[in-house]
Amino acid sequence: MTEPSTILVLGGGCFGLTAAIELRARGWQVTLIDQGPLPQPDAASTDISKVVRMDYAQDEQHTAMGELSIQRWREWNTHWGEDLYHEVGFLVMSRHSLQQGGFEHDSHAFLTQRGQHLRRTSPEILRELHPAWNHTAYKDGYLNPAGGWVESGRVIARLAAEARAAGVEIIENAPQPRPYFAGARCTGITSSAGQIWQADAVLLATGAWTPTLLPHLQDVMWATAQTVFHFQPQAPSPFTPPQFPVWGADIGRTGWYGFPANAAGLVKVANHGPGRRVNASDPRTLPAEEEERYRIFLRETFPPLAEAPLHSTRVCLYCDTFDGAFWIDHDPAHPGLIIAAGDSGHAFKFTPVMGEIIADVVEHKPNPWTWRYRWREKTATNSDGARATMTHIQSTEPTAHQL
Repeated sequence: MTEPSTILVLGGGCFGLTAAIELRARGWQVTLIDQGPLPQPDAASTDISKVVRMDYAQDEQHTAMGELSIQRWREWNTHWGEDLYHEVGFLVMSRHSLQQGGFEHDSHAFLTQRGQHLRRTSPEILRELHPAWNHTAYKDGYLNPAGGWVESGRVIARLAAEARAAGVEIIENAPQPRPYFAGARCTGITSSAGQIWQADAVLLATGAWTPTLLPHLQDVMWATAQTVFHFQPQAPSPFTPPQFPVWGADIGRTGWYGFPANAAGLVKVANHGPGRRVNASDPRTLPAEEEERYRIFLRETFPPLAEAPLHSTRVCLYCDTFDGAFWIDHDPAHPGLIIAAGDSGHAFKFTPVMGEIIADVVEHKPNPWTWRYRWREKTATNSDGARATMTHIQSTEPTAHQL
């Protein structure tokens, strides 16, 4: 009888954990190693919330992946016996009438063609049903009821528990783990303490640390810092669903998005923009005047939230690829090494489908969605369908097309 193949997974975020669970179910002997505890506090997968949406302009693949993911998020809620996915809807508004080629227009048109039931939203409807919004500033948009947010840090903890229960060995707090090579072949993982783990294959799912660990990828992917603010209004009820669902405010042009108040009354506001290139291991700092930038936006968009006390901030790291697509493939220069990285700020919503995608790549099995994430040459830049270009905003930061 053939012994199961062995694989080391480096990184316990949404890519690494789902791949570990799926590969274990397929008979692999799986060991997952992470530099911190799970959930890892510095990882992109760890936070109080992540957006779940199927809205991707005219991007057929990511729309279909979003639709299937939402179905599976619902199934996970049932399986877990608690709602970690909150289907409160996704409200996207524009300061201008929806125009073809814009994220809001194209998402609305494409989803409608696919049979999704969306509610077009006018300033009058915004004033009546979503009173926290400045209805004089936002002219057009829609609400997609199939979408919302997920308690991402708690999901990672759940997945780690499921991985252990399935027989995945999880090693936490490994000091500075990195791939180990014998010549060009990757044969395992080593740590700064001199530990060496060996296996038939190594899956690197290290997020923003990937271009540091694999410098030959630095031309096609890099770490970018994105800021997140948590506000705590004295009266959180106006910022709860249904009047205040997950939202995007001219997101394709400005990057602004956010969430309803959570159980602790915190309202998370963030920006899905070009960000700042950083080294993942460097100290995480906020740019000067960042809070005032957020306050200006809130005064223009959500006046009742503009003066709410600031509870906390976070610097979230993306692993951006040049074209915004994930990077999931065997490394042609290093046999035995598989990469699953390049979240580009929009991966967590797909957590329920990522394990199968990555496992199929590991096993060289056909999958209609893996071609897009293959090893590829750097060409033109693109976006994920909701990433701010920031080209109309005065900024000292490079635009998405310059990054």
